[in-house]
Amino acid sequence: AAAYSTICQWPAYQVTPLISMTDIAAAAGVDKIYYKNESSRFGLGSFKALGGSYAIECLSQDSPGGDLVVCTATDGNHGRSVAWGAKQAGCRAEIYIHEHVSQERADAMAAFGAKINRITGNYEASLAACKDDAAAHGWHIVSDTSWAGYREMPLDIMAGYSVMGREAIAQMQGAGPSHCFLPIGVGGMAAGIVAPFWQHMGTNLGKMIGVESYMSACFLESIEAQTPSLVDISEETLMAGLSCGEISDLAWQILQPSLDHCLSITDDAIAPLMAGFADGVFGGGAIEAGECSTAGLTALVAAKKDPALWQKLGFGPTSVVLLIGTEGATDPGLYDQLITEGRQK
Repeated sequence: AAAYSTICQWPAYQVTPLISMTDIAAAAGVDKIYYKNESSRFGLGSFKALGGSYAIECLSQDSPGGDLVVCTATDGNHGRSVAWGAKQAGCRAEIYIHEHVSQERADAMAAFGAKINRITGNYEASLAACKDDAAAHGWHIVSDTSWAGYREMPLDIMAGYSVMGREAIAQMQGAGPSHCFLPIGVGGMAAGIVAPFWQHMGTNLGKMIGVESYMSACFLESIEAQTPSLVDISEETLMAGLSCGEISDLAWQILQPSLDHCLSITDDAIAPLMAGFADGVFGGGAIEAGECSTAGLTALVAAKKDPALWQKLGFGPTSVVLLIGTEGATDPGLYDQLITEGRQK
């Protein structure tokens, strides 16, 4: 509630659209498919704008003055939020990225005045470097994943993400979805959406379905192990925001008891679905959808092609499905490339 009250007062705040995709709903044989479009959030291109920036505002209220330094590891979108939030708060930002993060994403963060530190290895390597430097220099880590002794900042970030769920409930006139596909990286966004739904709907909570890349399915692995588990990522998915090898402990506490199903997906459908969104073929007009934004629809289409899975997930003619459009063209070069490839398939 505090996050919602605060973020609603920011000068550039606007409720992001909830788009009814009528054509794909008819093709799937369900009542409604809604798409929460985060591509316009605060002009930063993704839902991440809600999290890191809100956490920095909370931090700056506790630590006013120009000596505050914040740092984070990121695949791009979270770092952009941290860089933007640091600029608003008048503090310095140190951003750690791994070797596979595109230069365009790095430049977008640097444009807000952040210092970019590129680390050899994957996301976990960049996070380790961030932690080491923060400990050495007394910087404040702004991470959306939690670990032992580090909980307050990720909790603020998840609270920021919960604004999406609050908005969606209002936009659906309090009804809530029967099914919600939740892209999972470290789990902060998924937990941030589940939390207000859970609070609002209680025992009537619809089926919450986690979606991960098979290359970084840390939640699936954690469910099998019954404890948060590390996945060593050997290959990077195109869905950069989902390329995370370990679930956040805080997110685990919300997702483990509330998710009904966990699905992992390949990258095969990303380009064709991005092109489909751009060309408006799903109903609801043309939509700028980035790579991670295709995750929910990928899982839905794959489930529709598998009658046994479709039945197991409980879909039917009265189903109301919510998809999370996590981002727009946050890497314009890659976006254009994938759209072109998708139209050729």
